[in-house]
Amino acid sequence: MTHILGISAYYHDSAACLVRDGQILAAAQEERFTRKKHDASFPEHAVAYCLREAGIERGDLDFVAFYEKPLLKFDRLLETYVAYSPRGFKVFLMGLPLWLKQKLHMPRELDRGLRGEYHRRYVYPSHHESHAASAFFPSPFDEAAILTLDGVGEWSTGSIGIGRGNRIELLCEMHFPHSLGLLYSAMTYFTGFRVNSGEYKLMGLAPYGEPIYRDAILKHLVDLKPDGSFRLNMKYFAYGYADVMTSAAMASLFDGPARAVESELTQREMDIAASIQAVTEEIVLRIARHAHELTGLRHLTLAGGVALNCVANGRLLREGPFEHLWIQPAAGDAGGALGAAMFVWHQLLDRPRANGGHDVQHGSLLGPSYSNEEIRAFLDSVGAVYEYYETEDALADAVAALIASEQVVGHVAGRMEFGPRALGNRSILGDARSTSMQSVMNLKIKFRESFRPFAPAVLREDVDEYFDVRPQEDSPYMLLVAGVRKDKLIEVAGSAAKGIEKLKQPRSVIPAVTHVDGSARLQTVDRERHPRLHRILERFKLLTGSSAVINTSFNVRGEPIVNTPADAYRCFLGTNMDALVLENCILRRAHQPAAQQHVNREAYLAQFALD
Repeated sequence: MTHILGISAYYHDSAACLVRDGQILAAAQEERFTRKKHDASFPEHAVAYCLREAGIERGDLDFVAFYEKPLLKFDRLLETYVAYSPRGFKVFLMGLPLWLKQKLHMPRELDRGLRGEYHRRYVYPSHHESHAASAFFPSPFDEAAILTLDGVGEWSTGSIGIGRGNRIELLCEMHFPHSLGLLYSAMTYFTGFRVNSGEYKLMGLAPYGEPIYRDAILKHLVDLKPDGSFRLNMKYFAYGYADVMTSAAMASLFDGPARAVESELTQREMDIAASIQAVTEEIVLRIARHAHELTGLRHLTLAGGVALNCVANGRLLREGPFEHLWIQPAAGDAGGALGAAMFVWHQLLDRPRANGGHDVQHGSLLGPSYSNEEIRAFLDSVGAVYEYYETEDALADAVAALIASEQVVGHVAGRMEFGPRALGNRSILGDARSTSMQSVMNLKIKFRESFRPFAPAVLREDVDEYFDVRPQEDSPYMLLVAGVRKDKLIEVAGSAAKGIEKLKQPRSVIPAVTHVDGSARLQTVDRERHPRLHRILERFKLLTGSSAVINTSFNVRGEPIVNTPADAYRCFLGTNMDALVLENCILRRAHQPAAQQHVNREAYLAQFALD
């Protein structure tokens, strides 16, 4: 047997993935173990977990693959400094010690991270090769076009490629500083959100605004070509020479300076969000059409941080030239670990693929799981009060009844998800039919901004009953946005409402998951990938006539998704959740002697010393 460990580390979101003879055995992000959001340190805990899952030691590994080429990345840093000299000297000096101490000596750092027990070869595919491998090799397609878009790897910021059988080839690339990911992050920064985590907020804010700055962006910021390639006007950007994203010149385009972090949102920020989202969608559509012209293939696979823009993905599926899409659920840097390991197996070792018409990522349920015995031992040790259900049917009935009575339920069962989206095993569930559930879950459970939308989980066999998609449309990874069907929409009185006022108007029969533009971010639930959640939704449908529920990640704002039963129990006690499911155990808040009511995120973080 051949064991290949893929690693991403030191830049944004460290992770590890273990592949055995081409099968993905385990993958996890380091943040889930350390509880540090976007932990970029060497993924020591994630590596240890992957090895445990495989039943091997570090010295048993045959290959270790790092997801990019550090020397080439340093080359870009040096050339960028020279190009912007002397403006970037301060930032260069700030970053140089870390490069000289750590990043230029990657074999030494990997040796240290693996405790000196691994003595074989290190492999360094390029950043976008790792992304491309993560997009194509786990996909259900024998051949497909590949599109990768992100901030920046070594030099590349995006690529078009082709995958056939067990080979991938990158056909063309865009290079730094011209980057769709960095453009979107610059607007994230300018609107007062945190780069590398606030992009989701910007996308969610867009439907509250109007794209009044779209033309200005395309005239002054982005020189966009018919094939989707573009050049940024670097007069307005500072990320090449400073530790901020935009220059002072940006204020002239957007009627004032950047929004201060945590200050009140105004209509301007909503309009900026709508405008950059419109531009992003146009760029993605043009690049995809060009990829189709280059390859002539029916299917498209995507990876890179921009591939997490599910609104653009939805438009690409509806309006683009490809019949089917497959998007890597861990599309950001973490997924590079998976791609690097798969790249070694297929591309370097020339081993065949065997997908059988299905993706081989196992629903992205690749993390740790915990037995009922382990969970009951933990609950008993902390004095928790719980009910134990002997059968899956009895448990599903109980959980469905809780959701139908508009209770908020934390759900932990099976293996933890790999990637940033909750897929049902580390989720918070609620009744999508409720008119109050969206604000309740945002403000009292997640402790986050009221405008943030929630996504529905729906039985795959019912998906076209609620949404404008094909029958049995497969969207298991919550990476596509679709419109709610017209016969499920509610006519909105007083449609002149603007901004956040739109939030107060129910728009469909499932208002808690219908965004203000009548769309929803889909997760379809099938019996093969998610047997527990599928059974719960079936029971919920018997009770209510609806198989759509709210599904959101089990965490509060600024905290990683929960991993262990202890993480989930702490989050349950510290928020205003009504019930917690840990495998076959159900805890009801009213029965817990340690439960507290917290009114905001700060109180929650203070209690558990998380900030």
